[in-house]
Amino acid sequence: MPRLLIGDEMCPRYERAVQILGKRWTAMIVRVLLPRPRRFGEIGSTIGGLSDRLLSERLKELESCGIVQRSVFPDTPVRIEYALTDKGHELQHVVVAIQRWANSWEPDEPCAEEKAVTL
Repeated sequence: MPRLLIGDEMCPRYERAVQILGKRWTAMIVRVLLPRPRRFGEIGSTIGGLSDRLLSERLKELESCGIVQRSVFPDTPVRIEYALTDKGHELQHVVVAIQRWANSWEPDEPCAEEKAVTL
């Protein structure tokens, strides 16, 4: 297993992960998709302030990275769902850690959903 150096030099894999997940809205999209697949409109309505154009862009980026899978169902009308891949579901520990950190450091901020993401 590769050694992780903290602070002395940057691991290129870590840098790439931060470039992907550090983009605005990306981590929130992953969090919304953790429990189950969702349609485009569901994702957008769950994350307030996210434009359709930017949501579409972020979903395409996550799909190209292998984090999100887009499924098209030939119903009438056509139904499209977005789901996390196995690679995407591995981010659950990261999401839970960020939520725990936020709960510790922002305890006065009310959460719309107090349901914990279960591991």
